Amino acid sequence: MLLGVPKETKYKEARVALTPDVIKELIKKGYKVVVEKDAGVNSYIKDEDFINAGVQIADKQTVYKADVVLKVNPPLPDEVAMMKKNAVLISFMWALTNPALVEACVKAEISAFSMDAIPRISRAQKMDALSSQANLAGYKAVILAADHLGKILPMMTTAAGTIKPAKVVIFGAGVAGLQAIATAKRLGAVVEVSDIRPETKEQVESLGGKFIEVKGDESIKVEGGYVKNVSEEFLKKQQELVAKHVQEADIVITTALIPGKKAPLLVTEQMVKSMRNGSVIVDMAVEQGGNVAGSKLNETIKTENGVTIIGESNLPSLLPMNASQLYAKNIQAFLLHLSDSNGFKWEMEEEITRGSLIVHQGKIVHPALLNKN
Repeated sequence: MLLGVPKETKYKEARVALTPDVIKELIKKGYKVVVEKDAGVNSYIKDEDFINAGVQIADKQTVYKADVVLKVNPPLPDEVAMMKKNAVLISFMWALTNPALVEACVKAEISAFSMDAIPRISRAQKMDALSSQANLAGYKAVILAADHLGKILPMMTTAAGTIKPAKVVIFGAGVAGLQAIATAKRLGAVVEVSDIRPETKEQVESLGGKFIEVKGDESIKVEGGYVKNVSEEFLKKQQELVAKHVQEADIVITTALIPGKKAPLLVTEQMVKSMRNGSVIVDMAVEQGGNVAGSKLNETIKTENGVTIIGESNLPSLLPMNASQLYAKNIQAFLLHLSDSNGFKWEMEEEITRGSLIVHQGKIVHPALLNKN
């Protein structure tokens, strides 16, 4: 079975779907691999490194004619059209909000698995690319904020006096939020955390963060680790409680996402205006509409009162060596679960297959899309 790895074309994307180390392991299992020229250059992987791993370097059209196309980002409909009938696509697809891609897969009569739809269950942890990438994003968000902050994070006692530690407020204690807490604590900051899921309190406190507790209501629904539903009334209550903490913060990091929906607004315009001159906000949800009033996609802006708002949409791509390495491992585990070198198993009732298969041989099969239609 021939695996094809195209060069990522999305703006500011530096990752690649497979790395030479993982390719060597897949070749040992009997797979063949073709990689587009310069596909790994932004991840500091030369074509020579791929060739030494046993790969054929080819043009884009050849790569898209492989039995299985492996990508990080969703391909464009025109790229899907290059694939041969009954081929398989594996990438992030965000299928609920990307109908044009789903339609292109149907039209091309291919099968497509989405990395963001893999069930978040214990036996799928090695395949969980959302977690591997969010982990890196949480780390980078703190480093980015620290770089823009005009002061240090830890307390420092000097002959000239004592510098107080910086205060970091984090919205959301998912994978990205927990890594942000751990990173900010390691750098010596005081960390406060808000999350509408009360069960995250213990995790936050185990990392040394202070939990800002908002009493929940019946509108909150959590599925697969994500908040699926929350009332406007509850969000307002949360905003009122955390407003004082935001006002006193040096750094605010927001991580709240709702799959298939616009990100909830957590930091209002008034809250931004209340912050001190020189403070920094990182909106990690900016690509889905943003958690912060005034944040702009892929821009770093400064407000009239001197608050820097960072709207970097692709934080894992700023760490392409690690991000590609981890994503390639996720792809490897997923591919070996779904197939062997002779072909796919197509165990349609198996939980991981059922949860991640969006289109099968030109037909939409994912329950969420069928229910939507």
